[in-house]
Amino acid sequence: MSTEARALPEGLTTRPLTTSDSRIVFDLIAAQEREDVGVVQIEEADLVSDWAKPSHDVTASSVGVFDGELLVGYAELMGADRADAAVLPSYRGRGIGTWLAAWLRALGRSRGSSVVGMPVPQDSAGDRLLAALGYHVRWTSWILQLPEGKQIPARDLPPGYAVRQAVEADLEQAHGVLEDAFLEWSVREREPYADFLAAVLGRPGYEPWNVRVAVDPAGEVVGVSIVFISAESPLAYVSRLAVRRDQRNRGIAQALLVNSFDVAREHGATVSELNTDSRTGALGLYQKVGMETTAVWVNRAIDL
Repeated sequence: MSTEARALPEGLTTRPLTTSDSRIVFDLIAAQEREDVGVVQIEEADLVSDWAKPSHDVTASSVGVFDGELLVGYAELMGADRADAAVLPSYRGRGIGTWLAAWLRALGRSRGSSVVGMPVPQDSAGDRLLAALGYHVRWTSWILQLPEGKQIPARDLPPGYAVRQAVEADLEQAHGVLEDAFLEWSVREREPYADFLAAVLGRPGYEPWNVRVAVDPAGEVVGVSIVFISAESPLAYVSRLAVRRDQRNRGIAQALLVNSFDVAREHGATVSELNTDSRTGALGLYQKVGMETTAVWVNRAIDL
């Protein structure tokens, strides 16, 4: 596969990654995040659950760059256009990031993709590199945190509605609510239900309380929140949150957040966070309930 870029530095080797590589990829991404934003935001469980999706073949969709046994660069394409890449900070400036970006473009073209993009911390080395390579900003994302000791104001639900832990019979409806909501602004294929189960129930450390649902008087799922606690710190984070279109502006999203963070505190979390991006228009909602921005990322993309 042509990479449209100069060769890698002499002595470096490449190979596809496998599911057994999740720890070394985590270590690489963690080192990059620590350098760029001062904290590690990824967890190994994020990789494990993504790579467990039946629709994703990590070996056919990834490449690792090695210096001996040390992983110094990584790139992966999920679906048609979602890319991720990382370079060990001590190996920056050697052309590895440029090579990885070209590798991703070539893989995207081979799959018929019209665009490929990836998230990078705003003003980071990766952001500057992609800008220099002609990548434009598709959207901006914000990580928002509810500071320790602070609580989101409670909201009353409409009569007959309730927020509770999901049961098995709720899961397919919950997936439908999430996908219907996210596809209002996200241009991608609908996530297969099997991928949802792998990413959520198959995530290392999953417990049934992680999936919260809002139900109407008939028991139909009208809102969903998925909340996890970091394996590395007492941090709770909502990975997905959605309310059915016909049920919005009734306080359901806020009630789900209150419930999710309350339950997470019961399980040991002291700080709570989530992320949103400029496609959703939800930033103001989270700021209004007392959440504060702790990091800004941009998704940079290029047409193929």
